[in-house]
Amino acid sequence: MNLKQQLLKNLQKQIKEPFNLETPPNPNLGDYSLPCFKLSKSSIELQKLLKLPKFVEKTEIKGLYLNFFINKSYLTESVIKQILKERSKYGSLKLKNKKALIEHTSINPNASPHLGRARNAIIGDSIVRILKFHNYKVETHYYVNDIGKQIAMLVLACDNKTPSFKDILELYISFNQKLENNQELEKKVFNLLNKLEKGDKKTKAQFKKIVSLCLKGQTSILKELGINYDYFDFESDFLEDTNKILKDLEKTGKLFTDEENRKAINLEEFDLPMENPYLPLTRNDGTSMYMLRDIAYSIYKEKRAKDRNIITLGEDQKLYFQQLSNILKLLNHIPPESIHYSFVLLPSGKMSTRKGEVVLLEDFMNEIKNKAKEEIIKRHGNIKDIEKLSKTIGYGAVKFTILKVAADKNITFEIEKALSFEGESAPYIQYAYTRANSILNKSKIKSPNNFKLLTNQYEIMLVQKLSLFPEITENTLKKLQPSLIATYSLDLSKTFNEFYQNCNVLDSQENLKQARLKLVFATSIVLKNALNLLGIETPEIM
Repeated sequence: MNLKQQLLKNLQKQIKEPFNLETPPNPNLGDYSLPCFKLSKSSIELQKLLKLPKFVEKTEIKGLYLNFFINKSYLTESVIKQILKERSKYGSLKLKNKKALIEHTSINPNASPHLGRARNAIIGDSIVRILKFHNYKVETHYYVNDIGKQIAMLVLACDNKTPSFKDILELYISFNQKLENNQELEKKVFNLLNKLEKGDKKTKAQFKKIVSLCLKGQTSILKELGINYDYFDFESDFLEDTNKILKDLEKTGKLFTDEENRKAINLEEFDLPMENPYLPLTRNDGTSMYMLRDIAYSIYKEKRAKDRNIITLGEDQKLYFQQLSNILKLLNHIPPESIHYSFVLLPSGKMSTRKGEVVLLEDFMNEIKNKAKEEIIKRHGNIKDIEKLSKTIGYGAVKFTILKVAADKNITFEIEKALSFEGESAPYIQYAYTRANSILNKSKIKSPNNFKLLTNQYEIMLVQKLSLFPEITENTLKKLQPSLIATYSLDLSKTFNEFYQNCNVLDSQENLKQARLKLVFATSIVLKNALNLLGIETPEIM
């Protein structure tokens, strides 16, 4: 139990009403702060009445806040000892018997993924890591759209030939161009979908062949980034459930047959931003539309997810998700928690697979890896394991650039800034970690230590920053925002670099040196934990 938890427990015994214990934005305002404006007693009354633990040195009133100052010697010793004891689990809530399901990435199997699609996978993977860090048993699912219009287009485009994975994108773009204003070709697409849904064996085999080729190529690229999946759920497996869902929707009184002979749902009562509140769920030939199959899939996921059911979606899917959620509620099911992410832009603008205006993720990964290699050679020459180190730095730069920005904000990706060893980048944090390791490799840590020697402002600031990590990881779990971890990692790295510049560790008097070495060791542990939650590896040299 960290100091904040101990103080919170103490206050809960005395304040018999709901309250929050916050961390002030400025350390000069205290280590923890109690907002009193919603409480029955004022900050002045509480300051007089509360009996506080011995580690609380003093309290101060700032307007409607009661601020608590922790004894710095106690804070230092408590935080460093806890980190060195818990190591890789420092910051974890250590929850028990919790289960979560997350569906992420789920790229249409119609082309090699572009950089913009990587944001879904990188956010999703970080959420998986955060859940596992707090002891959730996690299932990671990838929903494969193996029966959609895009696949039918590719089946026709391939014309019974077997293309390579790299050829798929060109075939898809070319077919899209032919399809524009070509009604006969569009009829062929929907005829193929009709045959598939009616179980035609040859058509099923054609679809499966294309989907397998695409899926293998896409997931191998993501695996290179350290992103993996437990389950691949195929859309075609939920076709059989669609008739039952239609029957259940009929019971709600919201399902009807429209003028085009399609089954549609009336969503008027939900006041959604739709031009027409009637949403088709089938085509006029009776075949199901994507939404209907997705309802079946969502019900399947709900049954598997005991405590948390999460999905990552692009911001352009917000209305779609609102529609899905309200239909699920009509059927008395609970919709998943959604994380909506915005676009990854290049200086030239937005990417589009359909139009062919893309930067392929695989090409981008190679480019950033090669640029990282150039930087390493400048610094160290052609060293051993340069390929591995180039990937660690390059791929880390991609992930951090994406994760440091809140999911609902656009990102403009610039390689030079992403790979900078100064500023808001993964290499900056990785370098702080290697700097800490370099210090530790030059001297042996001995016990015991007198942490009361750690009294200057840079040491205290570093300890205070380390003490915040459990609170940051807890908030990240609640809000599903990896950007909180990314921002904290940067702040911790900056605070450590200030400590490094102002506190000579190795040339200090022996007792002070040993205390500082343990502070450096604690910092390296927390930096590694934070980067692991972002899916970023920690290099030994930079």
